Amino acid sequence: MNPANTPIVEPDLKTVAELAAQLRVDSIRATTRAESGHPTSCMSAADLLAVLVSRHLRYDWDRASRTPDNDHLILSKGHAAPLLYSVFKAVGVVSDDELMNGYGRFGSRLQAHPTPALPWVDLATGSLGQGLPDAVGIALAGKRLEKLSYRVWVLCGDSELAEGSIWEAIEQAAQYQLSNLITIVDVNRLGQRGATMLGWDLDAYAKRFESFGAHVIKINGHDLEEIDAAFARACSGADNQPTVILARTVKGRGYTLVEDQEGWHGRHLPEAFANEAIRELGGERHLTIRGPKPTQAAPAIVQDSEIDDELAPPTYEIGTAVATRAAYGSAIVELGRRRSNVVVVDSEVSNSTGVDLFAATFPSRFFEMYMAEQQLVATATGLSVRNFIPFASTFAAFLTRAHDFIRMAGISGANIRLVGSHAGVEIGTDGPSQMALEDIAMMRSVFDSTVLYPSDAVSTVALVEQLANRTGVSYLRITRGAYPVLYSNSTPFPIGGSKTLLTSGNDHVTLIGAGVTVHESIAAARILSEMGIRARVIDAYSIRPLDGSGLRRAVDETAGRVVVVEDHRPEGGLGEGVLSALAEGTEAVVRLEHLAVRNLPGSGTAAQMLAAAGIDADAISQAAQRLVNRD
Repeated sequence: MNPANTPIVEPDLKTVAELAAQLRVDSIRATTRAESGHPTSCMSAADLLAVLVSRHLRYDWDRASRTPDNDHLILSKGHAAPLLYSVFKAVGVVSDDELMNGYGRFGSRLQAHPTPALPWVDLATGSLGQGLPDAVGIALAGKRLEKLSYRVWVLCGDSELAEGSIWEAIEQAAQYQLSNLITIVDVNRLGQRGATMLGWDLDAYAKRFESFGAHVIKINGHDLEEIDAAFARACSGADNQPTVILARTVKGRGYTLVEDQEGWHGRHLPEAFANEAIRELGGERHLTIRGPKPTQAAPAIVQDSEIDDELAPPTYEIGTAVATRAAYGSAIVELGRRRSNVVVVDSEVSNSTGVDLFAATFPSRFFEMYMAEQQLVATATGLSVRNFIPFASTFAAFLTRAHDFIRMAGISGANIRLVGSHAGVEIGTDGPSQMALEDIAMMRSVFDSTVLYPSDAVSTVALVEQLANRTGVSYLRITRGAYPVLYSNSTPFPIGGSKTLLTSGNDHVTLIGAGVTVHESIAAARILSEMGIRARVIDAYSIRPLDGSGLRRAVDETAGRVVVVEDHRPEGGLGEGVLSALAEGTEAVVRLEHLAVRNLPGSGTAAQMLAAAGIDADAISQAAQRLVNRD
């Protein structure tokens, strides 16, 4: 690094100017070596990050994971990863060799967009419009739960301000008075294919942010004194508002040939151009510079004066009709009583999802995101960064709006628990716009996800308990209607398992359901019994991971006859999961009937909707008869 190998701590602005030039040069060097990347997007923001990291970002780089009061830096414009990695070189945690030979290379932790493969990166970014929403969750944790003084800095690009999620985020940040959240917008005027919507119109941007409740500071993003003063003002938190710093910058700043020129987005500089640019910037530098350290305070203990220590775990009698959403609400309160890091996020439907009791019992650990499902998932993701256990709930159909946030949470390795209520045609009269029929497919496709669909109150309580310790993205699907309790309270429900509810030991056909279709399968088995057909009924409550070996064994023992029934579209749901499991090998020739929602539903009672979709007890029994009679 520097000749003495001693970091320069909190340097003067003259030295910061040298650092900014180094960041530009290193961004060019890395992208030219990799023949890939976004150097011009890095060059516009180099002055901003040079001032931030050397004078305002409070971070102990030697104890990154062990200092709870470290500031957070979120690169929302993730395509500027070479700039971030150049910062990591400048503070001495990444070597020049790794930067030059690792960026964008197979097997390297310096991926083309940042991921938590690096210990200084909280979240994967690169899908624009997500860094700021995620940062809201981190800032909420610091201000409302941990009572720590860390700040959350977010570097956004101006193109991503076209994303609605940015405005959802800033609105929530203002609602919760997150003065510890500081957004820096690199307004360099140029997007991927040309000029952005507002170009350099900082006044228009300012009006929009102010209308959502933010404190706005407008600066020249290449004037180090203005940047330094703006950051100092933002750190004061005097306005009890989130701060947005609008920095007018020039894309490609530092190399005359590409400055403010269209056609250079996402293009590395050819070697001859890169050499010319480095000369124009004054050549290579290898400074090691560090800013202030945090206080290293311990986080506060999360408490609620309303906690009821006498609250008993929810228990249920077999045969009692209970909606799984109600059981979820009771289970999450009990979990919250025992674990102070359990938090709940909801989107203005807590009286329907069952978490209104949690909100009343633990108000400091409940966060209302209103009708903003993208922000719902992002808040949960941010809270997970600070090791909270977030449960985020809404109607299952509306989670599809946040699919990209769920996808990115999987890439980030975030530990979040999503709960979708009112699933399937079972909800009845509300009609198809409210019926989640694609949610299982969506969630099964997320990297390393867990998908659970309990059929009764007891299994719901048991699965909620296990989700508290589950890593990755988890999804719990719960239903609107009340259905009979099937299991005793002591029944275990391991994730990856299934339950056989009915069997004679000499069955003709296997019926596999999940959630509401388990109850329909039980009713179908009774119908079949009157015809002399013995049906085995399996509750596949764990859809991912699926109990493949158990299902294969059941199918083998029923001569390959199997009916899979689900309140979901046929594509990507339980049926395809079962087919994948059976494809791994069974002894019998598989003869399968797959019942799913293939029509466009309308409105009606739950019974009418299940019948119309062909997934009720009558349809199941008829499918089983076809299989048996086929022999």
